[in-house]
Amino acid sequence: MNPMRALRQYQSVNSHAQTSEASPHRLVQMLMQGGLDRIAQAKGALERNDTAGKGLCIGKAVAIIGGLREGLDPEKSPTPLSDLDSLYDYMMRRLTEANIKSDSLILDEISGLLSNIKEGWDAIAP
Repeated sequence: MNPMRALRQYQSVNSHAQTSEASPHRLVQMLMQGGLDRIAQAKGALERNDTAGKGLCIGKAVAIIGGLREGLDPEKSPTPLSDLDSLYDYMMRRLTEANIKSDSLILDEISGLLSNIKEGWDAIAP
């Protein structure tokens, strides 16, 4: 078996095990970290002139942020969540722009925003 394929399979099984045992709070933390990781990978791909890799990683980051956005429950707290919904929308649009323009500064901006949200989320751990 190809060692890289074996590593990917192990990572997939390990990730599945972690998510199946995680609390909803922990799942959100994992999604946010995954978004940050994909943005960092996109920036690395951009620096290597790996256009396909950049696009793939940005696409995954957009999907993760979209998932976070879909997970918002406006019935529990309509006003603050409306602001967060708008911020997630902004982040997704900016990531798309970063992909089109190959702009690492936009990637840094969105990474900073998502990091701030994650820090706040981490601070309210159960």
